Amino acid sequence: MKNYTITVNGTAYDVTVEEGGAGSVPVTPAPQAAPKAAPKAAPKAAAPASGAQGSTKVNAPMPGKILNIKANAGQAVKKGEVILILEAMKMENEIVAPSDGTVASVNVTVGQSVEAGDVLATLN
Repeated sequence: MKNYTITVNGTAYDVTVEEGGAGSVPVTPAPQAAPKAAPKAAPKAAAPASGAQGSTKVNAPMPGKILNIKANAGQAVKKGEVILILEAMKMENEIVAPSDGTVASVNVTVGQSVEAGDVLATLN
C-alpha cells in the first residue's frame, strides 16, 4: 500500500492506494456512448403571404427562440415599443421598434429558432 496526498481545488486529501499483485484484476474503461447527432434546425418561416416588406428591418441581435409576438402587421408602433420577445441564454430579451412606423410584416412565429442577423419584422 502507498499513501499519497492529493490536492483538489485547494483541499488536501490523504489517499491510500493498494498495489496490484498476482491476484489483481485488470481494470478496463467503461465503453463510451456514441455521440448524439445534433438535432436538425427548424425550417425558417417564410415571409407573410401578402409579400409586404417594409423599408426598416428589425434584425435578431443574437440567436434564440421567439417567445411572444407583441405587434401585428398593420399596427402603428413608436420608437422603443416592444415588437416581440426573444429568449436567448435563458433570458427574455425585448426586441423594440428602432423608429416610429407601421409594422409591415412579422417574419417569425412563436417557438421559432432564429440566428443573429435574421430579419424578425419590417416597418414602414
